[in-house]
Amino acid sequence: MKKFIALALMALMLIGCFAGCTAESTKVKVIDLPLSSEEYAFAVAQNDTEFLGKVNAFLKKIKEDGTFDKICNNYFGDGTPLSIESAALDETKEQLVVATSTGFEPFEMVDANGKYSGVDLEIAYYLAKELNLELVIQDMDFEAVVNSVQSGKSDIAMAGLTITAKRQEVVTFSDSYYNASQVVITMEDDTTFDECKTGEDVAAILAKLDKTSKIGCQTGTTGELYINGDEDLGFDGLKAEAGTYKFVALAITAMQQGQVKYVIADNGPAKAITEKFNGQ
Repeated sequence: MKKFIALALMALMLIGCFAGCTAESTKVKVIDLPLSSEEYAFAVAQNDTEFLGKVNAFLKKIKEDGTFDKICNNYFGDGTPLSIESAALDETKEQLVVATSTGFEPFEMVDANGKYSGVDLEIAYYLAKELNLELVIQDMDFEAVVNSVQSGKSDIAMAGLTITAKRQEVVTFSDSYYNASQVVITMEDDTTFDECKTGEDVAAILAKLDKTSKIGCQTGTTGELYINGDEDLGFDGLKAEAGTYKFVALAITAMQQGQVKYVIADNGPAKAITEKFNGQ
């Protein structure tokens, strides 16, 4: 009950934020020029080669039979998202325990009734059916999902995870299933990036910001790595300070309130969340 109340309050907070952000002066936009190129994959425990083989075989199957395209169409096209209910964790049952972090549209979301949806969680739903297991979705902070798998509390992390060398030190990644990139979110009336033609043009502008500027991002995500720098991903880092928030939506709200100059996020969630902010 406490978790339900917390989820409901969070949903109401975000919905209220979206509703309050539709005025022209507070609309936001995505600068759709990629700053990077990454791959999403699912994470399983190291050395669990049997389960990894099943996950990769399943990914191959749904890509070949059209299921993956159908799932993507539910969120990037005109399809209807699946509403998914999680079973209660019960160690006496045969279950697939999935670690995720909602608030990362369109990959993982939860509504006020505790029903889940999103690209990753629909894949989880069909994976559980394929393996004849009951689906358990464990919603947690993004920084915790990899550790949940590493510690054996969850079977698999499905949370819009970018493959990184640091994460590969503690978990094993499945085959990749989605190509992502980092993009800038700014206020709709901001003309700073209007002359940019490439991601390199955008990066050059960001590189000129000094430490007095703050750029928002979701804690633990590739956006934070882009701002702070990450050798494995080839990110030099920025002089600007990273302003970290639990959700991308909260980072955008902070930008509207003048607390951060821009927001950096993965392109898919950036587009989905800004559309809600703009009442679309």
